[in-house]
Amino acid sequence: MLGVIALCFLFTFWFIVNILLLMRESKLNSKCCSGVEQKEGGTQLKLIITFDDGGQALMKPMRFPRDKETLPNHFYFTDYERHNAEVAAFQLDRVLGFRRAIPVTGRSLNITKDIYALAEGDLLKTFFISPAGNLCFHGKCSYYCDTSHAICGAPDTLEVSLATFLPSKSLVPRKTWRHPWRRSYHKRRKAAWENDPDYCDIVKEVSPYNRGRRLLDVIDLAILDFLMGNMDRHHYETFKPFGNDTFPIHLDHGRAFGKSAHDEISILAPLYQVCSHKIFYHCVFIFPVSSAV
Repeated sequence: MLGVIALCFLFTFWFIVNILLLMRESKLNSKCCSGVEQKEGGTQLKLIITFDDGGQALMKPMRFPRDKETLPNHFYFTDYERHNAEVAAFQLDRVLGFRRAIPVTGRSLNITKDIYALAEGDLLKTFFISPAGNLCFHGKCSYYCDTSHAICGAPDTLEVSLATFLPSKSLVPRKTWRHPWRRSYHKRRKAAWENDPDYCDIVKEVSPYNRGRRLLDVIDLAILDFLMGNMDRHHYETFKPFGNDTFPIHLDHGRAFGKSAHDEISILAPLYQVCSHKIFYHCVFIFPVSSAV
């Protein structure tokens, strides 16, 4: 993948990308697991899976049936993560021609052989057999890592998503940015942009949004998030070697696709609070230009 990362895209030439993706998906779906550890940070359980050839992937488990949506009384920041949302987000990113999302595929794992047998320490202590005779575990995290929210197999088969790892930060450094249209992540308070219709004028005066393409790329990302129903966009990352003139990497879409019958218009705030005709023109006409594959 290193050979095709560019200034504007995670992938450059589609015929190369398709070959790489087929190879990667085949690998993620067939390689034997040789190690497992819980990823530090984050609000919900994620595991780092190591394969027998030394490759690694980020695993998100299936918690509930695919048709289970966001609970009516759940805030966007307490919603469950969906393993299949990561797969769907990657495919949507490809269809729109953004080419900025990490390759993700689905796979069924055997909890006994692929996770329990390789688990150690605190993760290993969370495994148990449910009253229904299924093998379960919950790990340790901020939300939903307890016995009442355990991840269970059937009886030990578990569907998961596996995301390709980005190049090591020591090899290709990345910078983390606070999203200018970040939500408050609070039950009662609203973010500044939700109360100020001229908020975009403020953003436009701040680096890196006061020059170049970054504000346009943030709007592109908002369009992607709107189509997925993803309200959980608090930060984003870019590749440092390209400086400020590069794209936001499309990462972490586990809370997307939670309300199939609802369009959350506020996700499009970067678009409808636009400050210039140039930006508006870019957003309105981006799909016919960038969706060609």
